[in-house]
Amino acid sequence: MYKEYFRSSAAKLKSTRYLALLAIFIAIKIILASYYIPVSENLRISIRFIPVAIEALIFGPAAGMLSGAVTDILGFLLFPNGAFFPGYTLSAVIQSLIYAFFLYRRQITVLRITAAQILNNYIVNVTLGSLWSMALYSKGYLYYLTKSLIKNTILLPAEILVLVILLNLFLPYLVKKNLALKQDSSRIRLF
Repeated sequence: MYKEYFRSSAAKLKSTRYLALLAIFIAIKIILASYYIPVSENLRISIRFIPVAIEALIFGPAAGMLSGAVTDILGFLLFPNGAFFPGYTLSAVIQSLIYAFFLYRRQITVLRITAAQILNNYIVNVTLGSLWSMALYSKGYLYYLTKSLIKNTILLPAEILVLVILLNLFLPYLVKKNLALKQDSSRIRLF
């Protein structure tokens, strides 16, 4: 099953239509990454998760992971902010993979959106982000873990709500354009 899941995603990389759309998503993610609210030396509030989630819903794991890596590297080259660190590229790849596992070729539900956001916030942002910050800056892992845990816990409900609202708005269009799986309901269900 997972072979077909990745294969169907990778096949989209052979389509001019999907490549053009993927390039647009990469550009949007790079632009949005440059707009953020700084919280501290390594913490930012950003809405970049929105196009990452929608892109993963459309393209799936293989194309989404490639896009995550390209976005991180190109974003650094175009708008360098601090040192380049491959750990952040890995985080972008994992973030796309998590969203894809919950949203690509699936019935979109509030529960799936919530699970994807929880995993991304706590595995990618808190656990890995704290590890990368510790490697780059002078303070210990627990220092970064604590700050990141507080920030991601506070933002989690708002991020879930934003994704539910936006996907409710965009999903009918994505289904109509054959970019997302036809849904059982016109609105995102709870389960």
